[in-house]
Amino acid sequence: MKYQNASTILPKELLARIQDYVQGGYLYIPVRQEKKKRWGERTRAKEIMRERNEAIVEAYRQGHSVKALAGRHFLTEHSIRRIIRDNACVQSQD
Repeated sequence: MKYQNASTILPKELLARIQDYVQGGYLYIPVRQEKKKRWGERTRAKEIMRERNEAIVEAYRQGHSVKALAGRHFLTEHSIRRIIRDNACVQSQD
C-alpha cells in the first residue's frame, strides 16, 4: 500500500470535511466491494498452488510416501494428507 498526500489528490472542500474527523493521522480507505479481487487473482498464486497440489496427488498415486512428499514440498505430513484427500476427488471427476 502506498501512502499519498490527501492535499494533492482530494478537492479542498472534501479535504476540509475529512479534517473535521482526522487531523494529521493515517486514514485507510478500503476498496469498494465490487472492485475487490479474490485471493490469487492478481498473481499466479492460485494457479501455482493448484499445479503443485495436482503434482502431489499424482506423485502419491505413483507410490511416493506422504513423508517424502512433505519433505520435497516443505509441508507437514498433515498438509500433504489434506491435499491428497481434497484433490483426489476433484481429479477423479475430470
